[in-house]
Amino acid sequence: MMLITGGTCLAQTGKPAVIEDFKPSTKNQPFQEYPQVNSQGYARFRIIAPEAKSVVVSLGLGGTRGGTPLSKADDGSWMGTTAGPLEEGFHYYHLTIDGGVFNDPGTLNYYGSTRWESGIEIPAHDQDFYAIKNIPHGKVQQILFPSPSTNISRRAFVYTPPSYEKDKKKRYPVLYLQHGWGEDETAWSNQGHANLIMDNLIAEGKIKPFIIVMTYGMTNDVKMGGLKNFDITPFQTVLIDELIPYIDANFRTMADQPHRAMAGLSMGGMETKTITLARPDIFSHYGLLSGGTYAPEDIRDKSKVKLVFLSCGSFENATGVRNAANALKEAGINAVSYVSENTRHEFQTWRRSLHELAPLLFNQ
Repeated sequence: MMLITGGTCLAQTGKPAVIEDFKPSTKNQPFQEYPQVNSQGYARFRIIAPEAKSVVVSLGLGGTRGGTPLSKADDGSWMGTTAGPLEEGFHYYHLTIDGGVFNDPGTLNYYGSTRWESGIEIPAHDQDFYAIKNIPHGKVQQILFPSPSTNISRRAFVYTPPSYEKDKKKRYPVLYLQHGWGEDETAWSNQGHANLIMDNLIAEGKIKPFIIVMTYGMTNDVKMGGLKNFDITPFQTVLIDELIPYIDANFRTMADQPHRAMAGLSMGGMETKTITLARPDIFSHYGLLSGGTYAPEDIRDKSKVKLVFLSCGSFENATGVRNAANALKEAGINAVSYVSENTRHEFQTWRRSLHELAPLLFNQ
């Protein structure tokens, strides 16, 4: 039985009925119909596993119910819909089939939580700022740079703006942008759409073009919950002594401290804070995205710091981020705080954060 109230169809629980306008997620493999999402943010899954006894999707309402159990249909497929809408943006997930953990064959895979996980996109009301548009686009290219300290060639991805290939004399500032724990150097392009965010801002005339460099920040073998044991020294050596010189030698950079920034999300924010404070001669713009805060006493030489950007989701430490930025401003440091509304420790927070940070860089 359904109750009709004010033109809205409500179930007996009082929740709005699930609208049957499901469409394939934009993160699906080519020609795959499932998983699907609807206009309310519900997700629906269909898995072919005729011999399985149990199929559970790790995504669920707030993650509080152990995920979404699927029900077996007569044709051997398993289907189910989340008990409630998911928050806007990108989410990792996996399947548990008879106790084993698997990825959903319907979706593309994204590196997170130290493994390649399935991904799903819940359309966001503000997704236009990272949409693919008919505008000039920059390039994201893979590079391999020598790392004598780790005795291997390491990988990084470099975003160059659309104008980079046209004007061979122009030089650009550089943002070194770090991923979070359990992710890698692919995250900011694949999950974060950093290149699309930049392309759109440049096309709108809202930022001065700059290069972004993204590399792997886990030089130590750190298990879940073990970040307190993380030694920043090996990665600092890779970044400062190996990667930056390689980028400056092989790309048209403005190779000085005023035109070099570092930012990172979560663990990448921890790396950013530690390295920028240890080496203020290298970076002038700092960004912590759900990655902690700076205190005024952390900054030994205010003249070297052009910008401190602090951000998080509204369900994170919003008050702490705002208060930290205010304290920095009272101490005479150019600090900006940003809080992403209705998001948590997730990529929608960090996409929005980069969108807010980019126009502030290299304008001083």
